[in-house]
Amino acid sequence: MNKQNQLAKLHDSGEPYIIYKSKKGFDLYTSFSKKIILNNKNVKNFLSINFKGKFKNTDLFVGFFGYELLNNLINIKIPKQKNINFPKGIFYKPEKIIKLNNKLKYPKKYYSKNNNFKINIDKNSYAKIFASFKKRIKRGETYQIKICTKYKMKSLINPLDFFCRLSETNLAPEAFMIKDRNYSVISCSPENLITKKGFSITTKPIAGTVKKKKNMNKIKALNYFRKNLKETKEHNMIVDMERNDLSRICKVGSVKLSRAKVVEEYKDLFHYVSLIKGKLKKNTKNIDIIKAMMPGGSVIGCPKINTLNLLNKQEKENRNIYTGSFGYIKFNGDMRFNIIIRSILNFKNYSEISVASGVVVDSNAKHEFNENYIKAKALIDLFKWSIL
Repeated sequence: MNKQNQLAKLHDSGEPYIIYKSKKGFDLYTSFSKKIILNNKNVKNFLSINFKGKFKNTDLFVGFFGYELLNNLINIKIPKQKNINFPKGIFYKPEKIIKLNNKLKYPKKYYSKNNNFKINIDKNSYAKIFASFKKRIKRGETYQIKICTKYKMKSLINPLDFFCRLSETNLAPEAFMIKDRNYSVISCSPENLITKKGFSITTKPIAGTVKKKKNMNKIKALNYFRKNLKETKEHNMIVDMERNDLSRICKVGSVKLSRAKVVEEYKDLFHYVSLIKGKLKKNTKNIDIIKAMMPGGSVIGCPKINTLNLLNKQEKENRNIYTGSFGYIKFNGDMRFNIIIRSILNFKNYSEISVASGVVVDSNAKHEFNENYIKAKALIDLFKWSIL
């Protein structure tokens, strides 16, 4: 049986599995021996587990930290919000990892059209929130803040079909999917927050988005970003903040900008991206890294702590997985985590897509509201035709 047929058979069996983008294709994690559901009480113990000895390639935990859990880790409390009671975090211990190529396929059978998303914040409500935050920026309470909007719809989905089609049109470097018995996540996240190997650590902040237009290429997009004062300010602020986050856990003088202000191309947009690297202090623990780097600053704003408090007071719905982090922690201490954006969470027969755009002093409410839709479009388009 070839690997694509093996994947389809695994999916149809109902057994849980995870797919995560790798350099040469995808890693398929399956045959889980443990499933750890995280909460505010057990997360510190989970991150403090120490392993010794020789390790196999399957000696790791793969899964996600939700937004609320990451806030709690850094002692930020979230006021009571509308909540769907989705787990705050889940990690799995795989006993099998299968290498797949970039061309994922799932045999199509039946199709139905279903694309009736409702947005939780309309243009007028967004404009009021925008104006309120802009006043706070002018008062110096924050310099940049991300307004989150959520698209929701009642729906049954086939996550493997969605992920295969998404990978064909929008293959992102941090793409992943989770299929469990009572929920699924499909993501084309472009942003790596942590890659740790030994004492080396990198982060890749993304700040700056422009919609693809006819005749626009990467060179023209780069010129747009360089000439746009708002996009440049936003990018510089996020890069400085993530350099500061890394500096808390890295050796003095080791944090450096490895690649500055380059353009990455995706299905409907271009992003402005940098790469930062550092060398960890000798006794840095996993929990120290998570607390220093999460939630990722590029999807929150800066300064991080004060901005998180402002966001949490304003938002009426729990973010669930959105702006949390998905990835793995190996038993030898190495780890890789993304920022969960451009994602669909399907739970209790509802699908939700959350997106956010940054507000700085030069921002325009209409532009930022429309940018949110541009970010969600590749995911919303999946619902036009889906397998039953």
